Amino acid sequence: MSVEELADFADQALAGLEHRCIDFDLIGAAEPLRAGFEAKGWKAERLVWMRHEAPLPPGPEIVVEEVPYDAVDNLRVAWALEDFPGLDQGDYPAHAREISLRRGAQVLAVREDRAPVAFAQLERYGGAAEITHVYVHPEYRGAGRGTAMTRAAVEAAGDVRDLWITADDEDRPKELYARLGFCPAWVTMEFLRPPLNGAV
Repeated sequence: MSVEELADFADQALAGLEHRCIDFDLIGAAEPLRAGFEAKGWKAERLVWMRHEAPLPPGPEIVVEEVPYDAVDNLRVAWALEDFPGLDQGDYPAHAREISLRRGAQVLAVREDRAPVAFAQLERYGGAAEITHVYVHPEYRGAGRGTAMTRAAVEAAGDVRDLWITADDEDRPKELYARLGFCPAWVTMEFLRPPLNGAV
């Protein structure tokens, strides 16, 4: 299918929703369409899925604690604004919260002056688990907090059969995850068109 045919199909399949999203499990099929989607105002992101396969190396001595889901709401908003500056999130945070809590989300955080400045989120699926979020506020990056958060999430997962994390395949976090024992398994691509009315 062409970019236009796929965009039309997304309009039909996602009618009534504000956003449009198309995921490709085969990067070879997605890559030739990337320029066309970006020309139409869609955001393209290559995602590398990584499986934890090696022991954790020693890490920074940073205190990480489990916190309630809502304790890191300000960090979730900051992260969304980094990716989509100026967009109103609408009902998205409430919907994401409901889904995450149904999946038994476990939230870990690093605090400075009692306020969370970094967080990770772990969700379990039967005998497998996924680290679905790792975020450090921009003012606190570069001091090992991302490493500490990821290490704590790996340790919290315990002896699950499979532990996964995804990373932007064109950015640096995948290098951090590789140092912590995650190995690339496959690459996918997501095409996302943010809501035209400014709400995520």
